[in-house]
Amino acid sequence: MQPPAPRVRFAPSPTGELHLGNIKAAVINWLFARAHGGQFVLRIDDTDTERSTAAFEAGILGDLEWLGLHWDDFARQSERNARYDAAVQHLRDAGRLYACYETPDELNRKRGLQRAAGRPPVYDRAGLKLTDAERAALEAGGRRPHWRFLLNQTRVVWDDLVRGTQDVDAASLSDPVLIREDGRPLYTITSVVDDGEMAISHVIRGEDHVANSAAQIQLFEALGHAVPTFGHFALIVEADGAPLSKRDGSRTVQALREQGIEPMALVSLLSRLGTAQPVEAFATHDAAVAGFDLATFGRAAARFDERELQKLSATLVHGLSVEQAAERLGAPIDPALWEAVRGNLEQLRDVAIWQDIVSKPVEPVIEDAAFTRRAAELLPEGEPDPETWGIWTKAVRAESGRKGRDLFRPLRLALTAQEHGPEMKALLPLIGRTRALGRLRGETA
Repeated sequence: MQPPAPRVRFAPSPTGELHLGNIKAAVINWLFARAHGGQFVLRIDDTDTERSTAAFEAGILGDLEWLGLHWDDFARQSERNARYDAAVQHLRDAGRLYACYETPDELNRKRGLQRAAGRPPVYDRAGLKLTDAERAALEAGGRRPHWRFLLNQTRVVWDDLVRGTQDVDAASLSDPVLIREDGRPLYTITSVVDDGEMAISHVIRGEDHVANSAAQIQLFEALGHAVPTFGHFALIVEADGAPLSKRDGSRTVQALREQGIEPMALVSLLSRLGTAQPVEAFATHDAAVAGFDLATFGRAAARFDERELQKLSATLVHGLSVEQAAERLGAPIDPALWEAVRGNLEQLRDVAIWQDIVSKPVEPVIEDAAFTRRAAELLPEGEPDPETWGIWTKAVRAESGRKGRDLFRPLRLALTAQEHGPEMKALLPLIGRTRALGRLRGETA
């Protein structure tokens, strides 16, 4: 019997821009859903009202659309408070939620004493031992309770899609706080309520959430929801193994967009980063889906090399047709120019540089005026064609005795004002005879 199609989710918080660490979760979940004919749910975790903004939410939606990660269902947690209230009441009625009154400083002191005594820093359930009179006295003194979920102190076992069988003794865990002192629900309960009520079948996320899983499994069960299948992939680190840098926003999706990175380059890299499979430049989402296999993700840290991403991006640009490039840029491109320059482009937008070089006035870079002026006199008559460059430079070499870099570099600088670039045999016909002669003579032409 065919298993049901999966339903997965990506639940970013609109308190900042998407970065490589969390966009990896979006890419993996989206590819997993599409590879198995399932659905991808976008859920905005905006319960942190102080830091969540409409601008950050708009940025998240824009980044996902830029990457082509279109969602099948959408929700905002801020619109689901009634559902969390109902879940909290269910847990209270079942005796699985209890009030605690310790301050953060008091909890820190308790943990410090436990560590000093060689014991794990597990909450001692002091809140359960309070009498009604003690609770009333604490509240009369201005204390407001936070609420903890009473874990069953049993072993919790699940088959993780990435990490294999996981076995956690719940007695080694602190009862998790579900409700803050101000009455707001925390991630642990909102996520479980949403996953359960939205029929999320697979929760695929970073390994930093492994520690939450045992408590969340018990919470799914306590609320009467089916427990999803979990998969925890390795976190991204820098190429040298250091924690992923987020300084200056250099690892945000927006920053990569501004750098001219191709969206499919990012999808391609993140679909393979942390696997034993070689990274490929997938030109389409269908190709990325066909090449995706969650089972290939390992537990070793996924090392991000920015040069690898740039190389993938350039490869994708090189593979574009002139029609695709023109559509992306929203402007026509001369097919001959595209064929001449595309193999040298690192970013699609750089084609504009070469459009200007062949069609607009350029101030030449002249290092030896006598040499370039004599080279101008040796330029063959008529409009240049693809053979002209070879014929011309052979004549210049014969007269000047120059060869290699000494021959070609000053000619390139004079004609393009660039140290490097596409083959000159292709560029020279596009520049044309009149412009070429003017530039070789030191004129802005």
